[in-house]
Amino acid sequence: MHYRRVGKSGLKISDISLGAWLTYGGTVEDKTATKIVQRAIELGVNFIDIADIYRKGAAETVVGNAIKEFNRTDLVISSKLFWPMTENINDRGLSRKHIFESIEKTLKRIGTDYLDIYFCHRSDPETEIEETARAMDDLMRQGKVLYWGTSVWEAYQIERAVGVAERYLAYRPAVEQPRYNMIDRHIENDILPTCRAHGIGLTVWSPLAQGLLTGKYNSGLPEGSRGATSQWLERDINETNVAKVRGLSEIAQRLGLTVGQLALAWILRLPDISCAITGATTIAQLEENVKASGVRLDAATLAEIDLILDN
Repeated sequence: MHYRRVGKSGLKISDISLGAWLTYGGTVEDKTATKIVQRAIELGVNFIDIADIYRKGAAETVVGNAIKEFNRTDLVISSKLFWPMTENINDRGLSRKHIFESIEKTLKRIGTDYLDIYFCHRSDPETEIEETARAMDDLMRQGKVLYWGTSVWEAYQIERAVGVAERYLAYRPAVEQPRYNMIDRHIENDILPTCRAHGIGLTVWSPLAQGLLTGKYNSGLPEGSRGATSQWLERDINETNVAKVRGLSEIAQRLGLTVGQLALAWILRLPDISCAITGATTIAQLEENVKASGVRLDAATLAEIDLILDN
């Protein structure tokens, strides 16, 4: 396993990491999820990403149970807050009240005294960034959070958070977590350059475009697959994109990789990317993803990929 710094911080995480979105505490049975998390740690994965909204806290509980037998200091555990957890009008957003109350619930579910990273899961138009940044700064001073970050924030919002923190506070955001993959490259325009300028790391989610970049949809939608049932893939699964994946599959085969491993290695071509957060519903899937750690693509291969992607 290879490790990278999170931006200009001293924190290091595995370049292939494990996320719990749409899986643990839900579609994957708890015992299976536990085995996957534990196998990931055995393979050198040290960063596990969760959020309170994932199955309304169930994912945090499952991951917390799975890591009990490991040394907590060997792991980097993150969670997130923003989305409504109950009907309570204040049990949502990024207000000081919600942040302070949410961290206590998250820590209890995971069974830990602190989070390595606490993400603001979206920006909150109803709360001033200064209020949010100050609350995160206070949690870090208390030792309940070691680093704080943003997730799916716009570049100008990240700039604002950095500006507020540098002027008034001790701690500024250290990491942004956006969606990024071969099909969706929007962060290259302004989010990535903004994070690069401020030394902010990027832990990217959906690196395989919800499975599209594994090649599983090259011959259509398998019955019962996520692509056949999920709204998340509606915008990505089309003949143009599938044709691109077929072309990428030929490159991967020539290199002795799966197309999924190629897609992960392509993301990690950028030193600004701290890790690709992968999902896994089986140990075999996990082990295949982890093999992408440290794979380097030469300039000629990257140019060939760009011609296929044409985006």
